[in-house]
Amino acid sequence: MAEADPIEDLRALEALADWCVRFSPAVAVDAPDGLILEVSGSVGLWASEQALLEDLTLRFARAGIPAEVAIAETVGAAWALARWGGPHRSQVLAAADTARTLAPLPIEALRLDDGAVEGLVKLGLTLIGQLMAMPRAELARRFGPGVRLRLDQALGEAEEALRWRRAAAPFFARLSFVEPISAPEDLQRVATDATAAISARLAAVGRGARRFTLAFHRVDGRAETLTIGTALPSRDVTRIAKLFLPKLETVDPGFGVEAATILAERDEPLAERQIALSDRRDPDVLGEGPEALVDRLINRLGEDRVWRPSPVQSWLPERAVEKAPPLAAPVAETWPPERPRPIRLFRRPEPIEATALIPDDPPIQFRWRGRSHRVSRAEGPERLAQEWWRKPADPGRADPGRIRDYYRVEDAEGRRFWIFRLGLYAPGQTPRWFLHGMFA
Repeated sequence: MAEADPIEDLRALEALADWCVRFSPAVAVDAPDGLILEVSGSVGLWASEQALLEDLTLRFARAGIPAEVAIAETVGAAWALARWGGPHRSQVLAAADTARTLAPLPIEALRLDDGAVEGLVKLGLTLIGQLMAMPRAELARRFGPGVRLRLDQALGEAEEALRWRRAAAPFFARLSFVEPISAPEDLQRVATDATAAISARLAAVGRGARRFTLAFHRVDGRAETLTIGTALPSRDVTRIAKLFLPKLETVDPGFGVEAATILAERDEPLAERQIALSDRRDPDVLGEGPEALVDRLINRLGEDRVWRPSPVQSWLPERAVEKAPPLAAPVAETWPPERPRPIRLFRRPEPIEATALIPDDPPIQFRWRGRSHRVSRAEGPERLAQEWWRKPADPGRADPGRIRDYYRVEDAEGRRFWIFRLGLYAPGQTPRWFLHGMFA
């Protein structure tokens, strides 16, 4: 006897679902004791569906996990056969045989709740075939929509939504080995071969992907996963494999790797490009231009740390820019050339001490971070008010205290700054000055 622990049971089932990724990228957890694999896209990696089923069953047995497995056209039919199929367990059910095979099974095989099963049994309806013989409208009227829905789902006459552990992707490839591998040069060769396999599948439909996940499945059930990204959709084998190579140093093969899978995500259309003879020395064509550099930076620093500024319509400078992919096409909008903005814009304006001859004049000197700067040239002001429409509590009115007067100033050493005075001048009040950016 052992104390029941549903939380740990679910955690173990989820870990087993992650292990099953070697058979299909689409795995769903059917708590408390089931897994659902969508294998239509990965059957081609085995000789047949029966070969896939036997391989999966054998690996469960080697791991000491008792399991009943079945393959069918619908989730309901596979669920019924795996739990109630008797001699049909561990078999592949053809779509044409679904109704005939399910007919002699008990109604519990339809995944009905206990109340529905009890009501059907009291009426003498104990087999799925008896429900099939009843008119659908009469079935729903007498026993509710749930019984009819489960029957239609099992027969493939109604759709069923599943929640996959990861988003299902159509581009998936798998490599299996006769003997486990562990040498670094073998892992490098596998990374290149897996990349070639997934690139071929992408090329067949004219697609490219921005993210690739390579998993090395060890004999102990653990998976060592590597993920790389590209700035633009790609299926270039050399470029993708080169991005994987530096990450292979982190892979621990354990007692050996018995299979490898690769998944391509965020796929987009990618047409073939004709390379002219004059392009044979072009670094962009050969993969050593800006695209290759950006890809290396993304995978070394992180995707969220490599970006370029893109203009956005806003009066406030801190809202007039957003992060855009580094190689994305430029937007039509741009900053007005007559109102230049600094190269370096601070995330938050920093307070400074400034002295001006008269209130609306630019400062003649200011102190920032403990250092004084004497202004030799100045231009401005450029007045910016807050975006009043962002404050629904006080619509249509501008707060004078939020108005900013910006100046472009240059100190005696040639450094150029972007400073502003917050609020309108008021007698008896000390003006508040801030430094918002630097031009050089």
